[in-house]
Parts: sequence; C-alpha cells; structure tokens
Amino acid sequence: MFQLVRTSALTRTLQHFTKTSLSGAACAARSSGALTSSFSTTASTHERYTLPDLPYDYNVIQALEPIISAEIMEVHHKKHHQAYVNGLIVAEEKYQQALHEKDVATQIALQPALKFNGGGHINHSLFWQNLAPTKLGGGEPPKGALLSEIKKEFGTLEDFITKFNTTTAAIQGSGWGWLGYNKAAKRIEIVTLPNQDPLTTCIPLLGVDVWEHAYYLQYKNARPEYLKKIWDVINWKAVAERFAKAQQAQ
Repeated sequence: MFQLVRTSALTRTLQHFTKTSLSGAACAARSSGALTSSFSTTASTHERYTLPDLPYDYNVIQALEPIISAEIMEVHHKKHHQAYVNGLIVAEEKYQQALHEKDVATQIALQPALKFNGGGHINHSLFWQNLAPTKLGGGEPPKGALLSEIKKEFGTLEDFITKFNTTTAAIQGSGWGWLGYNKAAKRIEIVTLPNQDPLTTCIPLLGVDVWEHAYYLQYKNARPEYLKKIWDVINWKAVAERFAKAQQAQ
C-alpha cells in the first residue's frame, strides 16, 4: 500500500531532485538516499522542482533522428515533462498546507497526484540522461563491469535487449521498462511499471518510456519497432556510471 508521501520511497527520491541539472551518476545515488526529513521548508516548491535542462541542445537533438524525431523530443521535454513538474508543484503545495493544518484526509487524497507527477518528474529526468546523439556516444555498447553483469544475468547483450523489449512491449497501456540494480540480491533486473510509477524496489539504471507521447508521432502504434530502434541512441556510458554508483551504495 502506498504510504503517506513524507515517509514513502517516492519522498526519499524526490528530496534529491532539487537541482535543474542531473548527472547520470547522481541519479543512482539519489535513488538510494536515506530519508533525512520531510520536504524542505527553506526553499519554495518552485525552486525545488524545475524542468531540468537536457544534456544536449535542441539543435543537437536532431542527431537522434531518425531514431527519435526532434519534434517528439521537444514536445516530450517542453510539454509533457513540464506538465509533471507543474503538477508536482501544485500537489506538494496543497500537501504542505494539509500538513500545516494536520489534515490527514487531504494528505491521503493527494497521494495519487504526488505519485503520478513526482514519478513523472523522476522518470523523465533520468530518461533524458539515457539518450545521446551518436556523435556523443549514443548507441555505443556497454563495456567493462556493466557488460560483464549483463552477460552473467542474460547471456549476451542481444539476449538482454530481446528480453527487455519483449517484457516492456507487453505493458498494457502506458508505463516504463527498467533495468535496475537490486541491492539486496546484488544483481541487475528487468522491471516494468505502469503509468509514471517510479522504480523504488531497485536502483534505476536505465529507463525506457513507453507512453505513446514518447513515440506515437513517429512510430504510431508500433511500440515494438520503437523499442527496437531506441538502442541506437542509448547512452550506455551514463548507465555504466549509475551501475558503478549503485554497487558502491551502502
């Protein structure tokens, strides 16, 4: 059952999304950070939650074509992600007021909005880091420890991609496919989640958005084709950095 936000895993993750620019390595550290307090009262919600800059300029986004069109990327970032940020700001402001008034019923009623918009902000902030134009290393296969871990769990990189795509394509409706690091089991896992639910059972390493807004303008209803092509612009270097951080996390 999803607990009150001030004590949930979502809160622990959101506490770390207070800057406008996120690094791949920082994402892994954030996902495993310990709860230190409820939402900060020293800065306004608007200062804590802002649309992060992309790690590449919009004119560089065209280098993701023909895999992901510049139009999709701009609408996805400026419209959809911004909507999650806006929704999170409104929901948390209402939640803070409910905390101040000790209105537990309203705190509970706000859980879906906080989970949906907070998860959307978390997921997309990592998703932009997952992608890179080919000129910046997009599509270059993983190496070293990450590749060894993939081979240990899935056989080959190709086997992993096949399993990831098959599992993620089967999501009913909207959601995300994830490669995560299970700290308890000390292994990587493929996880799928609906809607904008954030990955909290594992440290997120790689997330692929399969909401229609991520691909429909270009791929229409061919989700498997989108999943097949996106690996040509996956930023495995960022994923490897998160994997290294995840292994070091206590």
